[in-house]
Order: sequence, then C-alpha cells, then structure tokens
Amino acid sequence: MSNARVAVIYYSTYGHNHQMAEVAADAAKAAGAEVRLRKVRETAPPAVIEGQAPWKAHVEATAHVQEASTDDMEWANAYFFSCPTRFGVVASQLRVFIDTLGPIWAQGKLANKAVTAMTSALNAHGGQETTLISLYTTMMHWGAIIVPPGYSDPSLYAAGGNPYGVSLTAGNDPIGEESKTAIRYQAKRLVEFAEKLAR
Repeated sequence: MSNARVAVIYYSTYGHNHQMAEVAADAAKAAGAEVRLRKVRETAPPAVIEGQAPWKAHVEATAHVQEASTDDMEWANAYFFSCPTRFGVVASQLRVFIDTLGPIWAQGKLANKAVTAMTSALNAHGGQETTLISLYTTMMHWGAIIVPPGYSDPSLYAAGGNPYGVSLTAGNDPIGEESKTAIRYQAKRLVEFAEKLAR
C-alpha cells in the first residue's frame, strides 16, 4: 500500500489541462496513491465566458469537479499541477489559488512535499517552459521538493522533450498516446518520490 497522497490540481479554459489532469490522476492511482482531482476556481467574468462557446461548454462540462481548497493542500504529501500558459506565465486563475495559501505556507504545511507540473500553449514556443519554471519558483518558496521528469525516460522525448514537465501544443490535438504516456510517467515518478519522502 502506497503512503502517497496526491492532489492533482488544475486550471483549464477549453479542456486540454483538464484532460491532462485526468490522465495524471488515473496514473497516480494506478501507482497506488490516494488521489484528489481538483480544479481551481474560475475567476474570469461570466460575460467573457458566455461570449466564447468552447470556454462556456468546458465550464458546464466540469461543473461537477470539486474546487481545490487549503484542506486538499494540507491533506496531500504530493502535488501535480496543470495549467495553460498565459503570456508566458501561469494562468491567473491558478495564481489566484496559490495566492490564498499564505496562511498554511506560514505554518510550514507546504514544505517537504513532492511537486511536479505540466502545461499547454497554443503554439510550440508559447511559453511552456517559462510557465513551468515560474511555478517551480513558487514551490521553492514553499520548501517543496521539485520532481521534474527531466530526460529520465524515452517517453519525454516522444512527447516533445521538455525536461521541466509535459507541455502540449494545444492547437495540435495534443492528448495523443505519446503525450498520455509521458504524463503517466511523470505521475508515477511523482508518486515514487512522495513515497520516499513520506518514510
């Protein structure tokens, strides 16, 4: 029985990162971890969402997914984040959630936990790497243990070769088998490190 408790926390506008998060959650479960799949709260004005049919459809399709909370962050001993890039950094919706974590950060409740992340952008050089690095910078402030996939498995090369975390080009129907294999590997690696840290 694994002692890993993984919170898979995502933000998704059109559904790509939601699909990625589901693959990660299933893979972490398959590796023996307890898993909570959580989305962060949508902060965009309703009028903006209503004006974009794909965005509105995704919000409605995922209305059943629980929103992430500080309780999830305290419960987990490992985190897998997924969000799109916005102008080369983390989407504001995820940033807003992170900015609510000050009180538990101040108590040391985010330290010494394994963390990894993945992202997507519309085009191949749309800021995927800077988005992941900006997320990891925050995790360094937490005192978390960053677990990037690196070049530790051939699946990462097949899925684009980003050593910081799986990154997908959303305009190319990204959730293909190569990407899923790389996400599964990244999730399994996170669980392995979470188990080691929890001993």
